[in-house]
Amino acid sequence: MIRSTLRRVTPQLIILALILALNMVMFPGFFHVEVHNGRLFGNLIDVLNRGAPVALLSVGMTLVIATRGIDLSVGAVMAISGAVAASVITGGASWIVAVLAALGAGALCGLWNGVLVAVLRIQPIVATLVLMVAGRGIAQLLTEGAILTFNDPGLVRLGGGTILSLPTPIWIWIGVAALVGLVVRRSALGLLIEATGINERSARLAGINARVLLIAVYLVAGLCAALAGVVVAADIRGADANNAGLWMELDAILAVVIGGTSLLGGRFSITASLLGALIIQSVNSAILMSGMAVEFNLVIKAVIIITILVIQSPRVRHWIYLLRASSGPGPMPRQPASRTPKIEEGRP
Repeated sequence: MIRSTLRRVTPQLIILALILALNMVMFPGFFHVEVHNGRLFGNLIDVLNRGAPVALLSVGMTLVIATRGIDLSVGAVMAISGAVAASVITGGASWIVAVLAALGAGALCGLWNGVLVAVLRIQPIVATLVLMVAGRGIAQLLTEGAILTFNDPGLVRLGGGTILSLPTPIWIWIGVAALVGLVVRRSALGLLIEATGINERSARLAGINARVLLIAVYLVAGLCAALAGVVVAADIRGADANNAGLWMELDAILAVVIGGTSLLGGRFSITASLLGALIIQSVNSAILMSGMAVEFNLVIKAVIIITILVIQSPRVRHWIYLLRASSGPGPMPRQPASRTPKIEEGRP
């Protein structure tokens, strides 16, 4: 199991190692890590910490894309969940109630997307586009168009606290990824998701309740987005409905695609998607540390997405197959015709 997983994520590990090596060459102190007041500091820690929202989103997005779907609303769900958490905490409730309310809001958003896709049979890109557009407006209504700030120690600890010297967001995305990974790989759920993504009609004929399965994966995506929204809001100690989760859906999709999960559905790897999220954050860190304009991030991500989509294209794959076949060994020689003597009629 471990050997097959390592073989599956080898390309992502190589890409991540190359990017980190390039960062080390450009910035000699990139791998330097030190401890201050019981907390680890350094560029590597920052990559793991700042990559937490994308890592959380990529967990749910992996399951959605594996079913041949897409979720463009995760950024808006982050904004809604952050606004709900901030509204509840400023209303005098405890941070636990605020987190549960935010998760509930994310679950409702995921349920909405799942019903549109699985029950009403609306195309995923259109169904989730509805919430992508309306969701940010809902978040702005909750915060009344302003940044809703809070200073609750319990909630702030989720975004800026530490556990065993590591920032809390790192533990959160590792824990969520491990939990979801165990559920889908230690049960038949992973195979059911892959079967639905490869051919939903065949999966239905085989007895799989594809409708419930689709609703479930969008529900998980909504919960992951809600948790990411809480982490972002806790980090800045406020809910910014205008900017929270903005364009994060692009990063989540890119992380999953870099992880090797095809947009056509089927086989998936949560571990590879997490490595894709770390690759994205490593590129972001390199751009910021080099002093380049932040806008270069969007251009680079767009180029990467186009390149990967072209590589995953069925026609390009067919061309690659033909190229390999033509460069391989020649055709097998024909076997000589059988020389078994004919048996005349009436003779033994």
